[in-house]
Amino acid sequence: MAMADTFFSERWRRHPTMAGEERGSAALLRALQGLTPEDFQEFKAKLSELPVERGGNIPRDCLAKAAHPCALLSCMGSSYREDVAMDVAIGLFQEMNLRDLAERLLDEKVKEHKRRYREHVLREFLRYKEVSSCLGESVSLGSRYTALSTARRSRGHEEAAGTGHGRAGASQTLFGADGDGRRPRVVVLVGAPGMGKTMTVRKVMVEWAEGTLGALFDYVFCTDCKDVAPAAELSVAGLVSRCCPHRHTPAGNILRGHKKILFIFDGFEALGFPLARPQTELSSDPREAKPLEITLMSLLKKTALPECSLLITTRPAALQRLRQCLEGECYVEILGFSAASKQEYFHRHFGDASEADVAFGYVRGNEVLYSLCAIPAVSWTVCTVLQQELHKSRNLSECSKATTQMSMFYLSWLTKSRGRDKEQDLQKFLRELCSLAADGIWKHKVLFEEKEIKERGLDQPELLPLFLNEKISKAGAEEGNTYSFTHLHLQELFAALFYVLEDEEETGRDSGALAKDVNVLLESYSESRQDLRFTVRFLFGLMSQKAIEYADEVTGCGISPRAREGMLRWLQGRHGGISHPQRAQKLSHLDTCHFLFEMNEKSFTQSALGGLTDIDLRDVRFSLYDQAALCFCIRHWDGLDGVTLRGCSFAQGEPREQLPTALTRCSTPGAGGTEGTRGTGGRAGDLVESHPPIRPLCQALQQPGSRLRVLRLHWCGLSESCCRELGELLALHPGLARLELADGALGDGGVRLLCHGLLQPGCRLRALRACCRDLAAVLSTSPCLEELDLSFSEGLRDAGAGLLAEGLRRRGCRLRTLRLGSCRLTGACCRALAAGLLETPQLGCLDLSDNELGAEGVLQLCQQLRHPACPLRALGLSTSGLNEEALQALSALRELKPDLKIGNLLEQEVPEEGAMARLPFHRGVLPGTAGTRGRKVLPAFRRGPLL
Repeated sequence: MAMADTFFSERWRRHPTMAGEERGSAALLRALQGLTPEDFQEFKAKLSELPVERGGNIPRDCLAKAAHPCALLSCMGSSYREDVAMDVAIGLFQEMNLRDLAERLLDEKVKEHKRRYREHVLREFLRYKEVSSCLGESVSLGSRYTALSTARRSRGHEEAAGTGHGRAGASQTLFGADGDGRRPRVVVLVGAPGMGKTMTVRKVMVEWAEGTLGALFDYVFCTDCKDVAPAAELSVAGLVSRCCPHRHTPAGNILRGHKKILFIFDGFEALGFPLARPQTELSSDPREAKPLEITLMSLLKKTALPECSLLITTRPAALQRLRQCLEGECYVEILGFSAASKQEYFHRHFGDASEADVAFGYVRGNEVLYSLCAIPAVSWTVCTVLQQELHKSRNLSECSKATTQMSMFYLSWLTKSRGRDKEQDLQKFLRELCSLAADGIWKHKVLFEEKEIKERGLDQPELLPLFLNEKISKAGAEEGNTYSFTHLHLQELFAALFYVLEDEEETGRDSGALAKDVNVLLESYSESRQDLRFTVRFLFGLMSQKAIEYADEVTGCGISPRAREGMLRWLQGRHGGISHPQRAQKLSHLDTCHFLFEMNEKSFTQSALGGLTDIDLRDVRFSLYDQAALCFCIRHWDGLDGVTLRGCSFAQGEPREQLPTALTRCSTPGAGGTEGTRGTGGRAGDLVESHPPIRPLCQALQQPGSRLRVLRLHWCGLSESCCRELGELLALHPGLARLELADGALGDGGVRLLCHGLLQPGCRLRALRACCRDLAAVLSTSPCLEELDLSFSEGLRDAGAGLLAEGLRRRGCRLRTLRLGSCRLTGACCRALAAGLLETPQLGCLDLSDNELGAEGVLQLCQQLRHPACPLRALGLSTSGLNEEALQALSALRELKPDLKIGNLLEQEVPEEGAMARLPFHRGVLPGTAGTRGRKVLPAFRRGPLL
């Protein structure tokens, strides 16, 4: 045995394709050792007389010296390859009527072939080239394949029987037993282009080659229908041999147990030959060569190998034709990626967990893109684009690829798969398709009858399945089928294209045809048709110069830029920029940012926003994509003076779904993460801690040349981690004069970070409103801070007020207005505050409204305010519940200083100038109960957001 192994190892080194095939040589040696001396000599004699066509003669002197099986095996090895030696031995054993030995060798040969075929399948199907791959590069199936949601039904049961996610494997999803324990023999996998049919076939092939199918199938053979030549004559056995790259495929032995053989036909719609064949033309002999269409029909009709299994993938348009050939088939429709599968695909595509979280969070915030990513080809397109963007800047807040551009990339992929259609045919088809889409959008219509399709000339078998799904009528052919776009958002994209495509010539369509009036579309959206939002968004995206050029390259259809001027006027008019140019206008619709982001042109954005000075948005839950759109506008808005966000929230991230790492820049090398961090949350968690979601906004506001003076973030739920970004903004933005952070749970650490920014030489802030207590340290060192508003900071209390009083007495304090209304203060803090009044000559307003200071506290304040050197001009007090002595002291103070304003400053406007100007919105509170210790209730607009 050792001699045989050594010898054949040397031969295998000369023939690399034979490497690792010990079992064949070992089986041949065992067969030779099982011969009787007489049979051994007869075998040698027949071997010496073997004709050349059966392998050639072995030198007689070599045979004469081969006195034992090992030596004879060595002689055979010197003249034959191992597979030829096996064939020669099998033939001689059959001639010698040693059928048992021949059968055992033949079984070993089949096993050996099966092993080699598995290796071939793995080489062919485990890795593949993507459209965007560089020359020679390929990706592994495991790095891309993600389970698809599917609906399964049988003939006669049109409704989906259930939805599977394929977690047990693609093969089990397709051929798993039903509720009655029956496995289907024929499965038709249905899906539009890009839904993952071929990827599923790859997965089935790899599962079989890796042995994960168990006893489901002994062999699986795959035929790509695009590669078959209909004119060729081929038997079923020949079809098997076509799938196997090795010579002398034992097809007969393989087909002998055909109950566990699976034939896969991928892309059935590519077969152009007719399927209607008389039963008499079909073959029942798998070895009989017939024209290819007859051989395939024999398999489909089960006249040949009736017990084998079939998997056929097809587009919906070919279903009706296919149904004529099948019986008892099971249909599995690909629905696309589920929510969990979308996220899983992103992680598989990127390989880096942190990058995948950044990209997925970005897409999760874009309703259109996220929905379209149910189509696997769209997910691939989006991942490919975002991967390039991340590698360029690692900051998707500056990503220039909006929804329209990514959708156009997908259309490019679709049209490249259309084959050799004439360009003019495609252009004419697309114009009619866009007209159909727009008509449907206006009529709230997503299903189209076959009559409409034919009237528009869309019934083209090579083009129709790329864009429309066909639903076969249950009532029969006379009722006609119905059609729908592969995705609603794609219908909206084509509807937008309808309005901007150039017409090559005037068509003679009836007067009831839809007019290409962009103004009607825009005004309808403004007035009542909010469902047109995404159509309008696509419209702006198609009007960018890049989109115009790309559309012409992809489709050959020209896009007219004539609508740009009307779209610009519409944008300016909806915010009053044209109608009232003398007044400061505010951007109050976030969708305007999305429209401009889709177009992604600096000059157009500047023209659209040129008449506006402020952003005022309320109750917006900013997704990561919303932030990207907002930041894009801010970066290109030269005249932006103020940003006010009330009751808004920023994407905080959901477990494994939407993380604050999106739209961030990695500040250290290698921050991208590795495959080993996937699913652990370690690296991604660090990024969440380091880069809060408000960072994109702060970075956009720091753009060179920014004229921003006022930033208001009211009831935005800002956390402590946001203060670092705000502190940097204060230190770096020379024009920012007012910052309002009402209702921010900033915490002590956050306040320290904010104070650090206030202490920087570059900080020019004059008015600060926040809900925090530890700002006393900056009162003497902040070079410009003149107004500090801590109203409604219930955590401030007397201790915090005492610290502020110390800050007031410091020499460098420039504060002119201090607001401590409704901070749960008592009379205990009044002595310290009163002491600071004389030592702060510039302090003109002290607001202590809605605090229960008591008579003693008010008397202490009055005593200090009577001093001629006290500069105070406005004192906020709530007088309810005060005793007679305190009220008389206040009355005497008014007589002594008639210019001193005393009252509840939270409830009335006090005209002041400069840095002491009031906040621009009413500070009122609801009336409380006089004489009680009950707290007053904030008005509705001062409460935090409900969500």
